[in-house]
Amino acid sequence: MATVRPDPTFYPSPKLAMHAPREQLGDVVTLNTNGDGRPDALVVMDLDPGSPTYSQVVGRLEMSKAGDELHHFGWNACSSALCPYAPDPNVERRYLIVPGLRSSRIHVIDTKPDPRSPKIVKVIEPAEVARRSGYSRLHTVHCAPDGIYVSALGNPEGDGPGGVLVLDHNTFDVRGPWEADRGSQYLAYDIWWHLGYDTMISSEWGTPKMIESGLDPELLIAGRYGRSIHLWDLRHRKHLQKLEMDEGEQMVLELRPAHDPTKPYGFVNAVISNKTLASSIWVWYYTEDTGKWAIRKVIDIPAEPADPALLPPALKPFGAVPPLVTDINLSLDDRFLYASCWGTGQLQQYDVGDPFNPRLTGEVRLGGIVSHASHPKSSSLNGGPQMLEVSRDGRRIYVSNSLYRTWDDQLYPEGLRGWVAKIDASPDGGLAIDPDFLVEFQGERPHQIRLSGGDASSDSFCYP
Repeated sequence: MATVRPDPTFYPSPKLAMHAPREQLGDVVTLNTNGDGRPDALVVMDLDPGSPTYSQVVGRLEMSKAGDELHHFGWNACSSALCPYAPDPNVERRYLIVPGLRSSRIHVIDTKPDPRSPKIVKVIEPAEVARRSGYSRLHTVHCAPDGIYVSALGNPEGDGPGGVLVLDHNTFDVRGPWEADRGSQYLAYDIWWHLGYDTMISSEWGTPKMIESGLDPELLIAGRYGRSIHLWDLRHRKHLQKLEMDEGEQMVLELRPAHDPTKPYGFVNAVISNKTLASSIWVWYYTEDTGKWAIRKVIDIPAEPADPALLPPALKPFGAVPPLVTDINLSLDDRFLYASCWGTGQLQQYDVGDPFNPRLTGEVRLGGIVSHASHPKSSSLNGGPQMLEVSRDGRRIYVSNSLYRTWDDQLYPEGLRGWVAKIDASPDGGLAIDPDFLVEFQGERPHQIRLSGGDASSDSFCYP
C-alpha cells in the first residue's frame, strides 16, 4: 500500500521550518505603468547567489486582463495543513492565488510544472466574487486548514463593510462570506490568526472609496481611517472584541502574530498619527486573568524634519517626512521584527524577544521621499522599502518599493521607479545591503514578494 506524504515544504513547527532549504526563486507582482494597456504581471526572480542569473528576472506571466492592480497574494496551501483538525493534509503548495485590489478579479496560477514559467489555470471574475460573497476590492490571501481566506475592503459599490470570503481548497470556487456574526466590525484590511487559540484577527484601512483616489487629508485629519483591530472566534466565525488604538493613530495595517502557536500575542502597525506624523507599532496579547485580549503601543518612529521645497504637495504644510511604516514582518523564531518606512526610506530591525520591550538592532536606508538613498548598484533610488519578506531561516529580507498606484503618485510625484533589493540579517542582529542584488523595473512597480517553498508570512503552524 502506497504512503501519501505531505508536501515537503510543510513543517509542523516554525523551528523546523527555519531549517528548510534556502529559497531559489521569488515571485513578485508588478503594476503596469507603461500606459500601453497591457495587464499587470507575476514576475519570477532568481534568488540563488550561485546562479549566473542571480538578481535577474527569469520568468514573467501577464494576467488575463488589464487594470487589476495586483497587490497581496498567497499560496493555496501551507503548513497549517498539518494541524490536527485539517480536513485534507495532502494538499500541496502549488498554486498562487493572485487577486486584483482594484479589479476584484482572482487569478489561480500553477507554479509546479516549471516554477520559472507559471501558468494561469483559473480566473474568477469580479461579478462571480460579488455574487457569491457580496465583497469587492480583494486584499490578503491566507491558507488555512479549512480553505483559502481572502480579505476584502468593501462591497462592489465601494462602500463597507469589508470582510472575508473563503475559497475551496480544491476547486478554488468562492464558497461565500466567512462572517456569521460581524459585531462592530466595518472597516477591513489584513487577516491572520492564532490557530492554537482558535482566534482570528483583522485590521482596518478604509473602504474602497476612502483609499482609491489617494490619501485624503480631510479623512486623515478627521480620524476616519481605521484605528482598531478585531478579534474573532475562528471556529464559530463570530466577532469577540474590538481593540482601539490611541485617538489620532490611522491606518492599522499588517498583522504579524507570533509564529509559535502557544504564544498569544502579535504585532500590528499604524501608518501615521494625524497629531505627530509618527508611525507606531503595537502588541496585542491575551491576558489569562481577564480572559480578554488587550493592546499596547511598544514602538514610536518619529517623522523627520525636511525642507518644504523638497516635499510633495501633500506634505509641504508639515515641513516633515513621516516614516509611513506600511509593512512589518516577524522572523520565524519570533525574535526579530522588521519595519519598512516607506516615507523616510528606512528598513528597521527590532529585537522583540521581549515583545513588550523592543530594541532597535539594525537599520539601512534605500530611497525615501527626501533622502533618495542609493544602492551600490544604483546612484539614487526613489520610493522606499515598502513590502518586505523574510526568508524562513531569518537571514535575508527582500524589499520592494511600490504601495498603491494613486498613493505612489501622490507621495512620489516625480514618478516611482520600481525596484526590489535584498538585505542580509545577522543572526544576533544587524542589517547590511547585499551589493549584488538589485532588480530594477522599467514601466512596472513591484509589490508583494513570495519566496519559493514558503517564507515568514506564508505559513501558520499548529505545533511549537
